[in-house]
Amino acid sequence: MKIRDAVESDLPAIIKIYNAAVATRIATAQLDPVTLEERHDWLRQHSPDRHPFWVLEIDRKIAGWLTLKTFLPRCAYRGTSEVSVYVDERFRQRGVGRTLLGEAIGRASALKIKAMVGLTFAHNEPSLRLFEQLGFERWGLLPRVARLDDVERDLAIMGRHV
Repeated sequence: MKIRDAVESDLPAIIKIYNAAVATRIATAQLDPVTLEERHDWLRQHSPDRHPFWVLEIDRKIAGWLTLKTFLPRCAYRGTSEVSVYVDERFRQRGVGRTLLGEAIGRASALKIKAMVGLTFAHNEPSLRLFEQLGFERWGLLPRVARLDDVERDLAIMGRHV
């Protein structure tokens, strides 16, 4: 397994993983698949030294990706980042998500991150377990704030100080 900064040529694989998650209605509030044109500047919204966008490769194939981004725009939240992790369905149950999230936790200090927040649907049990296994706690619950195919869903706020 190799973790590295994502580059422009990774976008088709990143988008494929993301769109597979869109279809499941478990991992993202995005309801429609995204296109390369829509996400062309996705990487530019991140910076390796503060809010990285990483991919994890196995045998030169992108098995998953992780982003750290601004949690909220107010200055007081500068030390808090929102973390998102997506794993290609072909590579699930192989430690990809755990490795990416562990790397983010390990590099948090260098990235000037004091706390990480993951926003996860409450019915996404695999993601909730992953976060909990890596020391995240349930910091909150927003009941029925999302509507996925006419089903109201809760949003769990998972957090960890690093």
